[in-house]
Amino acid sequence: MQSQDVAPRPAPGSPADRTVDVEQAEAALVEHYPRLVRLAYLVLPPGLGRGRRVLAAHAIVQRALPRRRTSAAAVPSQSGARDGGPGYAYVRLHVVRKALEAGLPLRRRARPRRAQLPPLLPQVWGLRLFPRSGGADELALDQKLSAVSGPARAAYVLRGLERLPDGDVRGLLDEAGVDDVGAALREAGTVPARYALLESPEFDPCALQARPTDLMRRRQHTKAALAAAAALAVCGALVALPGDGWGPDGAAAPAYAQNPAAEAALDPGKLVKVPPAAWKTSARTDFSVWPARGDLAGDDALLRRALAVWARPGERVRVSSTPGTPSGGPAGPPQLLYAGEAATARVVVLYDGLRIARYAEPKDGTTGAALDLARVDGATGAEAAAVVLDRADGNVRYLTAPWVSAAAERDLSKPGAGVMDLTLAEGVTSPLSSPATHAGACTTWNVLQVTDASGSYLLSDLGELVPARLTAGRPTAPKEATGAEALRTWAPFACSLGEMRAQGVRSVNAWAYARQPLPDAGGQAGWACTRADTWRGAGSRVLAQFHTPGGLFGAVTAQAGDVPACGPRDPHVLAGVLWKSEAGTWYLLAAGDKDTESVRATGGVSGSGAGNLLAVPARQGARAELEGTLEGGRSINGLG
Repeated sequence: MQSQDVAPRPAPGSPADRTVDVEQAEAALVEHYPRLVRLAYLVLPPGLGRGRRVLAAHAIVQRALPRRRTSAAAVPSQSGARDGGPGYAYVRLHVVRKALEAGLPLRRRARPRRAQLPPLLPQVWGLRLFPRSGGADELALDQKLSAVSGPARAAYVLRGLERLPDGDVRGLLDEAGVDDVGAALREAGTVPARYALLESPEFDPCALQARPTDLMRRRQHTKAALAAAAALAVCGALVALPGDGWGPDGAAAPAYAQNPAAEAALDPGKLVKVPPAAWKTSARTDFSVWPARGDLAGDDALLRRALAVWARPGERVRVSSTPGTPSGGPAGPPQLLYAGEAATARVVVLYDGLRIARYAEPKDGTTGAALDLARVDGATGAEAAAVVLDRADGNVRYLTAPWVSAAAERDLSKPGAGVMDLTLAEGVTSPLSSPATHAGACTTWNVLQVTDASGSYLLSDLGELVPARLTAGRPTAPKEATGAEALRTWAPFACSLGEMRAQGVRSVNAWAYARQPLPDAGGQAGWACTRADTWRGAGSRVLAQFHTPGGLFGAVTAQAGDVPACGPRDPHVLAGVLWKSEAGTWYLLAAGDKDTESVRATGGVSGSGAGNLLAVPARQGARAELEGTLEGGRSINGLG
């Protein structure tokens, strides 16, 4: 798809021969601002995330005016049933064009369009803004729209929100620069025509909820900025000192000079190399008993480069680390876990007792080394069973612990599909599909199943060096997720793991805490909570999810961070959702775990009931506060 940042050129003799000046466009923008922002929000690619889509939608509409106050722009030929005059037609075309441009992939040699970059304005600091959550139907429609292309989304929204006939939709998309308008219309036809849902608060970027950003990370960044400013001030003062200020004879010595521990950390001859059979007699099952493996474990030049980059990564080194992982070099000689070739790179994996470090350099001698760091303190057993060796072409390969006897690939979303065995060559698995690199709608979620003398367990790639351990069951006594019941619990909620990518997650537990009969003979729905705990302790995340009969995947109804709910310290949870029956009636459904004696709803929906379930009539878009009473009289609030 191609587009240009100019007004569309109308056909001679058509109504589009009229022009619109900036005053007309501004009047239309102000009058129809909420609808234009909703239009941009729905067309923008869902992969941006709800918060960024909100800001991008407002930015696109606010930049929709002609560039010069005195210039006139051609009016598009399509006005539609919701005609706001030529000014509205012009602004609407600009909004659709820029929202489509935002979905184009960035290319290395092409100059990026303004819509493909994060908006300069508006900006919000210290808060995350996102629309209010709708019901299960809105969530299902949002998933359907996320699975189609940008032009198809635009066609669907213009049909449903703007109520344009297909002829006008075709003309508007053609003017917006869509190459194959017919294909976009056909693809839009694959999405159920539930146009009334487009008016829902779920898709209203002008009625927003606010939540804080990552407070711990923000505090760390603030402290780091203050420390950097103080260091810069000290450096400036020292440079300005006369005579022996900061020179060869000053207090600061060259890096690692006359420091035995730091010098030893850079010496490949001092690397710790554990014997291959040490783990068999050790009382520990952690990274400290992993042997040194790989064909290049004796390549001192490669190992020296890896150690030097870990200690002092240069400007051309791509460095990544999981949240809460210290980025400095090792305090002493680290342990070598692997050195060898993987795909197109030479890879070195090191361990210093706190972190795993993976160094990779291109085999063809080009520049572009990478250093990845992950915190793994206290890892043992399943948590120390595998490390990502390399990712290529959507696949991942793992280096497994020496006590792992078998490895297999399993689709977590299909509990009855069985496993596909993977080969193990010196602890390295054959490639398996990685969900961490998938874009677009989630349809499968492949995980690694490893087996040792104690049994089998599941590990999921979440885009980091160490995969997350998956468990299932009540938080006070979770079990490995390989059993039949655990696999059935995980299947509808497998894709929710995508919400936990790149957050330093150590383990994720899924707990099916309630079953609820649906009103109007709708069958039985399932409630589950998934809790992700991190290596650093802070940053845990809890999702409450709702699964209706016949649905392939569940929907997230509430979420919270850094709360004890659904965890070993407080194994209780309460959540609710607005749901519409086949008869067209809206209900507030809520469920707590089995220890909940009563549930009460207040606010936009009022009702109460004994037991852990509640179902009361509601209206679309209503907001309610939930409160539950546990055995013994303790109260709990709804999640989120």
